[in-house]
Amino acid sequence: MYKFLKRSLDIFGSIAGLILLSPVFLLVALAIRIDSKGPILADTPMRVGKNGKLFKMYKFRSMIANAHEILRTDPRFKKFYEEYKQSNYKLSKDPRITRVGKFIRKFSLDELPQFLNVLRGEMSLVGPRAYYPDELVEQQKNYPESKKFVKIILSGKPGVTGLWQVTGRSEIDFEKRVKMDAIYVKKKSILYDFWIILKTIPAVLSGRGAD
Repeated sequence: MYKFLKRSLDIFGSIAGLILLSPVFLLVALAIRIDSKGPILADTPMRVGKNGKLFKMYKFRSMIANAHEILRTDPRFKKFYEEYKQSNYKLSKDPRITRVGKFIRKFSLDELPQFLNVLRGEMSLVGPRAYYPDELVEQQKNYPESKKFVKIILSGKPGVTGLWQVTGRSEIDFEKRVKMDAIYVKKKSILYDFWIILKTIPAVLSGRGAD
């Protein structure tokens, strides 16, 4: 029953989001096109989904074109890449972010295309974070105790929002994040999903700890 209700919520919620927020989609796409060269959607590496299956996550481009490849291969970004790996795969002052990108990331507008991932069944409205493969490998080396939590969270679909997003977002380190995600996956409660969705709204509007 839980799986049926959760999938029903995902289908209804993603369709409603795509329809109701379509004007926002158009405005963001236009702003990205005017602001910088490159595609409207981000060309990001694959993410790890349920049972370790890789999938392409849809996001509006908030960085310069080929940002992820540049960070990993361009010698000029070597110090930023080292900081990126040492800081839970985040950069406090990321030079790759565009002007429009800074705004849409602050209010999580870059995440809106993930409604397509939810509709396709690759993600859920609520769930654990969708990690990069190399991120999972490196972070589990840094935090050995996190392996048991990662195993649990990979049994569920990653979410557009989740428990860690509404309690600190990117301010929470990897070990605490996967522990919270594991707690969520084991809980399996539709009412808990509704609570997280409601908590997501003020978290996004405040722009606090944006990912």
